Amino acid sequence: MITFGPEVCANFEVAREREWLETNGLGGYASSTIAGANTRRYHGLLVAAVHPPVGRFVLLSKLEEALIVDGKRYELSANQYSGAVHPQGFRYLKQFRLDPFPIFTFEIEGLEIEKTIFMVHGENTVVVQYQLSAGKSANCELEIRPLIAFRDYHSTTHENGALNPRVALEPGFACVQPYAGLPRLFFGHDASHVDAQGDWYRRFEYLEERRRGLDFVEDLFTPLALRFDLHQSQTATMVTSTENGRAAAQAGAYRHRELSRRKALTASVGSDPVVTTLTAAADQFIVSRGEQKTAIAGYHWFGDWGRDTMIALPGLTLSTGRPEIAKSILSTFARYVDQGMLPNRFPEAGETPEYNTVDGALWFFEAARAYLEQTGDAQFIQDTLYPVLSDIIAWHVRGTRYGIKMDPSGLLNAGEPGLQLTWMDAKIGDWVVTPRHGKPVEIQALWYNALCIMGGFAQRFGDESARKRYHSMAAVTRSSFNRILWNEDGGYLYDVVNGGPPDASIRPNQIFGVSLPHSMLTEERARKVVEVVERELLTPYGLRTLARSDPRYRSRYEGGVFDRDSAYHQGTVWPWLLGPFITAYVKVNGNSQAAQERAAGWFSSVMELTCERGLGQICEILDGDPPHRPCGCVAQAWSVAEVLRAAIEVVVQIQPHARLAKVADAVAV
Repeated sequence: MITFGPEVCANFEVAREREWLETNGLGGYASSTIAGANTRRYHGLLVAAVHPPVGRFVLLSKLEEALIVDGKRYELSANQYSGAVHPQGFRYLKQFRLDPFPIFTFEIEGLEIEKTIFMVHGENTVVVQYQLSAGKSANCELEIRPLIAFRDYHSTTHENGALNPRVALEPGFACVQPYAGLPRLFFGHDASHVDAQGDWYRRFEYLEERRRGLDFVEDLFTPLALRFDLHQSQTATMVTSTENGRAAAQAGAYRHRELSRRKALTASVGSDPVVTTLTAAADQFIVSRGEQKTAIAGYHWFGDWGRDTMIALPGLTLSTGRPEIAKSILSTFARYVDQGMLPNRFPEAGETPEYNTVDGALWFFEAARAYLEQTGDAQFIQDTLYPVLSDIIAWHVRGTRYGIKMDPSGLLNAGEPGLQLTWMDAKIGDWVVTPRHGKPVEIQALWYNALCIMGGFAQRFGDESARKRYHSMAAVTRSSFNRILWNEDGGYLYDVVNGGPPDASIRPNQIFGVSLPHSMLTEERARKVVEVVERELLTPYGLRTLARSDPRYRSRYEGGVFDRDSAYHQGTVWPWLLGPFITAYVKVNGNSQAAQERAAGWFSSVMELTCERGLGQICEILDGDPPHRPCGCVAQAWSVAEVLRAAIEVVVQIQPHARLAKVADAVAV
């Protein structure tokens, strides 16, 4: 449980930096700050996934709330306007806690009122409940005005004449559909009075969008006001949904069901606080795509990305004891493999995936290996994945899109000038910020790992000719890798080799040459790589993307789009890289008590982030220089997944559930 008292809650500058997140398993979410003010255009009480897991629209932006005690009005909400915050309800906020939902406790005139927000899993439905929990008044009312936006979550809305203000009213229900073609929004409530007079609230400012150099001003419409007599019932409930018939009386059942679901998620992973916290966090990224599952890369603005999903899959699903979801995700992406490539992302609008990543398909092999190791489900691998994986190898040998092709050295060439195919993919206009065409180091490590995995699969499935072929290819790759990518003078791996002078930048990509299950490095070289990465790139929260000694190093991720994108992989810290680093560190230092204690210290540091920005979550990136300000997405799938995977596999060493017998021979060359 994360808890903040009045010293944080009543300080707007601090409280607005802490963001809570509720998700619904469809790609939709509810999110804002503990101050009550939206600071992003992505914030909203109901951001619905109209075409799960994408097509996200901010339908209900926020609530304007006021407690009326003996005729005196106390505003509970907060909004940022130009040069002013009004009202300032956070001054009455006695406590905020995540337990497991966002719960706000306000104290006014000796009265305590507790507000709880949660989403209904599998629906675009959000429940807001109020409980008068201390003190009594002869006359106490709660007034709620919903503020609606009804727009794509990447944009903002402004006062316009096209909005239909009509409210359809029934006992206990209200319904609006301000724009044709967008969903109807239903309000189930137990209010004693409804006022259907609408109006515009104008010129809200979103501070985070202003910092990011994006549109940060919005107008919102309130279609109605609800009044609740707390003297009579001491409770008030509003259920807002795109589904008809979600009554306020159902809120208790919804709450019990969601509490039970979340309790079951963490019941099998033990009591370690790192593991239980991150297991709960991991669940927020698992969403539906049709009848199958996929993973949201990050909140608030990412969809499901192939590379991110494959990297995150072991931590999100296998480490949390949910192999059936891993199987579903692997099945989903297997259907979308095209010309040996995994889709980099599924667009928000339209049905055609984008195939512009070289490493997504290679991480697919590692995800399949991890699935088999934990479950022993060889039949699924053989029937569903092995033919797809074999085809991926064949395409990479003969060549696929964007110059991705194995060359005579056995190494994998990828890309050309002007393209960005690796995870370091920032591009501004025609400028590729981190050009890595040629033979990037982690691509070779992943390629070798994939060949070894396929050799193990082939042996298990009795495909002897394929086993020999993959074994031979892996041997050639290993020899060339050590000859071409090892920087003898520096004692570490080059980042990229592309025919010209090798790129000797000290970057974290080389850590995968050690951390992956199948490594091409000798023990001595592996140890040197870990030492260089630790010395030059390690921070308390992850690895920098470039050594501070490099003249291109950028210490802060801030400013407009150009400034931020040009710093994205030029020194910025990425927490997800802590997972492979710890795996590599323990591998070269032995799984000793000393190594585990050292790793435990790193976990302790990174877990501080769960109380910093995205509450209960780990952010996408941080500034390269201390104090390492969290930035980017407040909740990132691979950040959570890789830290969780490493915590379980390396330090905690617990089994998330009763595993089947391991099949080490299935991944041996």
